[in-house]
Amino acid sequence: MQVTHMEDEMRLTPLLRQAFRPFFLLGASFSIIAVGLWVAMLGGWLSLPVYGNMLFWHAHEMLFGFVTAIILGFLLTAVQNWTGQRATHGKTLLVLVMLWSLARLALLFGAYLPALAVVIIDLSVLPVAALLFARLLLKANQTRNLFFVPILLLLTATNAMMHAGLWFEHYAWQVQGAYAAIFLITLLMSVIGGRVIPMFTASGIGTARVNSLLWLERAALGCTWCIAAVFLFSLDTVLPGSVLTLLFAVACVFHTIRWLRWRPWITWRVPLVWSLHGAYAFIPIGLGLLAIYYAQSAGLLVTHMLVAKSTALHALTVGAMGGLILAMMARISLGHSGHPLKPKPMMSLAFLAILLAALARVVGIVLLPEATFNWLLVAALGWVFSYGLFVGVYQNILRSPRADGRPG
Repeated sequence: MQVTHMEDEMRLTPLLRQAFRPFFLLGASFSIIAVGLWVAMLGGWLSLPVYGNMLFWHAHEMLFGFVTAIILGFLLTAVQNWTGQRATHGKTLLVLVMLWSLARLALLFGAYLPALAVVIIDLSVLPVAALLFARLLLKANQTRNLFFVPILLLLTATNAMMHAGLWFEHYAWQVQGAYAAIFLITLLMSVIGGRVIPMFTASGIGTARVNSLLWLERAALGCTWCIAAVFLFSLDTVLPGSVLTLLFAVACVFHTIRWLRWRPWITWRVPLVWSLHGAYAFIPIGLGLLAIYYAQSAGLLVTHMLVAKSTALHALTVGAMGGLILAMMARISLGHSGHPLKPKPMMSLAFLAILLAALARVVGIVLLPEATFNWLLVAALGWVFSYGLFVGVYQNILRSPRADGRPG
């Protein structure tokens, strides 16, 4: 959709013409640095003056640094198609990108800065983006996607919860904020995945689109909403383990049925499609592992292989978030830059590497917990390799004008 003039567009550097350009490039690059630094600190090879401590920094920055950048890149680009209004670009986009970047630097060198300054800078990113996003939806009277605004504000609240936990030395608040953010992002992935995966499968494979079942959509998303609410309000600390087991198990079943209806087995010839299906599969895997974790904790299930909550959550973060983000960035970056939807063959290696990283972080640690650090190294290398390939392949596309000569 062309909502600007070419002469206006030519005055802008290509990197600031659409939000996906800087946020995808910087977000992916930041994730490579963040994962590398995390492993180096974990192994005792490096010490950095991070805000809080290295565990807080790792969890916070992967969620509110890396994932947030991609969410903003996606939403502030998609809103132009949804509303027909010119989305955030130029100087406004530059200010938002600089604010996000400043927050990353503040968290990395937080030991040298006043804590209040770090908190204010970091907590300002999502509300500013939510305002930029909402004003276009309201101007166009487009209410269907206003759903994303409260999600962005709830993510801000979970971010504040993590900071409050650190400020008042209340570790449970830090954990609650991180867990609630993970499940809110899982909800976002479930909503967006349900919209685009059937569509991309139909167009990529050349088959009829699978129609959604209203009851299944409501059941899968409703369960995911319930899980997010449980952790937002810390209800997991008062609900019986049997109830949490049932909630996660039911959510796992509904998401599995949903995924199977999209027929992932027909997609293996098209990397931009099977990568989406492979990543989405980690949502039911993560939910299923959490059901096992709570069943084991409540004494409802006794097995020789124990599932740690961290391991189950990393199925959602490394597998689902890492995989879906990589696949979506690869497709959106081509489509919105006027290139054919055929990535370079090496991107297939990137998609495989992120899936293998997730398997190492989850399955490897469950099967051989005594080799946990080695599995973490394998997962980190897989992440760095996959996202390094993305940056290497796509950086020129993201920094260059559209291939078809159109604005954007």
